[in-house]
Amino acid sequence: MIPACPLADLPRGEAFRLEIDPPVSVFHTEDGELFAIDDTCTHQDASLADGWVEDCWVECPLHASKFNLKTGAVDAPPAKLPVRTHEVVVEDGMIYVRLSEAAPNLPHCVAARLAGAPA
Repeated sequence: MIPACPLADLPRGEAFRLEIDPPVSVFHTEDGELFAIDDTCTHQDASLADGWVEDCWVECPLHASKFNLKTGAVDAPPAKLPVRTHEVVVEDGMIYVRLSEAAPNLPHCVAARLAGAPA
C-alpha cells in the first residue's frame, strides 16, 4: 500500500495527487467517501485532480469528459476509455492506496513518456 496523506489533510470536495508513475489521485467527496483513480485523463494529458467533483464523478478540466470515481467509467467523448480505480484504505487516520494490477489506459503521449520513447 502507498501512503497518500492524513485524512485530516484532505477536506471534503478536494483531491490529493500521488506523484507516482502514472500519477494517482485520491478524491474525498462531499458525502465523505474516498476514491482513488488514475489521475491522467485517458484522452489527453490532463490531471483529474484539477477537475471538478460532483457526486461520484470528476470532470476533466481540459475537455469536460467525466469519470465515475467508483467504477472509472467515462461518460462521453472526447475520452473513450475508462480510468483504473484503486482501493483506498484508512488506517490510524492515514489514507493509503492499494494500486490496481490492471494496465492503465493512458493517452499516447503519456504512455510514450513513461516508456522512454518519443511522444
